[in-house]
Amino acid sequence: MAVSLDRRSGGRSTQASPPAVRFERSRWRDPRLVIGVAVVALSALLGARLLGSADDAVGVWAARQDVDAGRPLTADDVARREVRFTSQHDADRYLSSDDPLPPGAVLGRAVGAGELIPRSALGAAAETSLTEVPVSVNSDAVPSTVHSGSVVDVWVTPEAVAAGDVRTARSVRVFDDVSVVSASETGTSLGPSATRQVIIGVTEEQTAALPTALAALAGGVVVLTVQR
Repeated sequence: MAVSLDRRSGGRSTQASPPAVRFERSRWRDPRLVIGVAVVALSALLGARLLGSADDAVGVWAARQDVDAGRPLTADDVARREVRFTSQHDADRYLSSDDPLPPGAVLGRAVGAGELIPRSALGAAAETSLTEVPVSVNSDAVPSTVHSGSVVDVWVTPEAVAAGDVRTARSVRVFDDVSVVSASETGTSLGPSATRQVIIGVTEEQTAALPTALAALAGGVVVLTVQR
């Protein structure tokens, strides 16, 4: 408390000092509050995006196990899978699990376990007649990814080329885009390398080339290729 001298009265008097004014910072200008609001908003946005992404997934039919070509496709052969496609066009390529399987539909090619079933693999029974052709292939001439349901090209290298005389002939593709009906494991090695027997399904359109293809297969080294 301040003390002042009153000259007119010849005595001393006291006066209260004015209260100190404290300026408070606005809460909305507190950086901690601003950061907290931004974090909450960002969390809400990410949550909305995740929920939206989940809604983009669609149900399609996938094979429960390996299904050979030429056999009817039943509900016991398939299971629902939730898949998120990049476009509706890609989703339409596969059988939607929202719809029942087409009655009387059969597979035009083999489908492997876990594979999504494309609409192009289905057809009527009369359209899926296949001729099974066994092919013996060196184990190192078969991609490790080949299994029942794979689609492969069959190439033959004549023995002269395989022996090193590359001037006499070239490798030829005897079958284009044929389905693998079954593929055995590596067999017992009786020579320099083990062999595998791969059974391919040849369509009616491809059977016209079968005589020439069989002659080439019997006189050359077979190689299977897969396109990804």
